Amino acid sequence: MSNYINLIKLSVGSETYDDIVAWQSTKRAQTPDGLPRHVTRMWPKREAEILAGGSIYWVIKGVLTCRQRILRLDEYVGQDGIRRCAIVSDPELVRVQSALKRPFQGWRYLKPEDAPPDLPKGRESEEPLPVELNRALAEIGVL
Repeated sequence: MSNYINLIKLSVGSETYDDIVAWQSTKRAQTPDGLPRHVTRMWPKREAEILAGGSIYWVIKGVLTCRQRILRLDEYVGQDGIRRCAIVSDPELVRVQSALKRPFQGWRYLKPEDAPPDLPKGRESEEPLPVELNRALAEIGVL
């Protein structure tokens, strides 16, 4: 049994893996020290487990596509004065084997044993299967 936990999050507004890369390269999506961050309303209760080696897994258009190792959780207070959590990640996005995910609100915990494996070396640049084909293969039990 692993001593860490992952997060899973919908990448709202992203159509492709490259959209996440482009967004995270903007100043608005970065911490003052230049690392990618995702600001969320809720602070994870399982902070210690997340920081013990967890990643954030990104779902794009219903398909779990890639992950980033979580480096830290920063307090972020917006112009509205509300305290939020900035999930600060390693800049490296790691492609994972595609897995279908239904829409959900916010983020969820993802156990390491339930997370899809990283794509093998040399396959990271492969284009993911089209969503419709991926869904059809999952329905017949191939994925």
